[in-house]
Amino acid sequence: MDQVRMGNAVQERQVALTQGEVQPRPSSQSEGFKQGRSVMNSLLSGAFAGAVAKTAVAPLDRTKIIFQVSSNRFSAKEAYRLIYRTYLKDGFFSLWRGNSATMVRVIPYAAIQFCAYEQYKRILGQCYGFQGKALPPVPRLLSGSLAGTTAAMLTYPLDMVRARMAVTAKEMYSNILHVFVRISREEGLKTLYRGFTPTILGVIPYAGLSFFTYETLKKIHAEQTGRSQPYSYERLAFGACAGLIGQSASYPLDVVRRRMQTAGVTGHTYGTIVGTMREIVVEEGVVRGLYKGLSMNWVKGPIAVGISFTTFDLMQILLRKFQQLGYNGR
Repeated sequence: MDQVRMGNAVQERQVALTQGEVQPRPSSQSEGFKQGRSVMNSLLSGAFAGAVAKTAVAPLDRTKIIFQVSSNRFSAKEAYRLIYRTYLKDGFFSLWRGNSATMVRVIPYAAIQFCAYEQYKRILGQCYGFQGKALPPVPRLLSGSLAGTTAAMLTYPLDMVRARMAVTAKEMYSNILHVFVRISREEGLKTLYRGFTPTILGVIPYAGLSFFTYETLKKIHAEQTGRSQPYSYERLAFGACAGLIGQSASYPLDVVRRRMQTAGVTGHTYGTIVGTMREIVVEEGVVRGLYKGLSMNWVKGPIAVGISFTTFDLMQILLRKFQQLGYNGR
């Protein structure tokens, strides 16, 4: 009789579950494991995405920085001449000078930025009641800005080092550590954070608009086509649009940041953001000064951001598939 009652109880439980009874929540340990795995996936995908994107456009990026920190007039012809002269004088790989410093900065920067963006989306989604769904425009913009600010704050000295290596000869700084040592001894530790304020002010619109534009285009695409995942070339196009809008909005502050970062090796003394802007405008004009190299950025930026977003998304999909295969193989 007891066995019959137990059997009936099991059958009733199964029927209740099939009729939609809410099952017990997974344990907090399981949730914590999933969250940790998600963070690790974002960090790895972001690091790889940043490295691939920046290496692809490193020669153009270096050329842009050289023009940004000088008073020479920028043009596509002059940029080409600079690249060609550098190639003839120092060889092909000299076009990637400073890229090691870029990688030291970009890998943690991109990893932190993409990971922070996913976490800010999750937190704001909970606050606004959109967990697991596409965020509304304002939280989407805010998530991007917060992610960019977080990454910039944690990796700024590496950006300073990268800028110095890009505009100096090999004889001045032999490696990344040498840059840190010389700046600390000759200019003081505070110099490692010179240009920090314009960087943060520039990152807020740049990262915010970049993530916002990319996510918005993906959302519109899904609504119009019925496909939840865009093709790779569509991701590249969305990322290119995001980079174009984000970099155009924050470009003058990027010029100010580079001037302040390299003041110690260019002979200028830039103290404040307003003072730096005023000096640039007086000496070179608004467009030729504050927007110097923007046309090159319209080539470099969309390519880099498109590659970055696309690589991140594809890496996320790939890692999830590997984990799913591992789970199914147990």
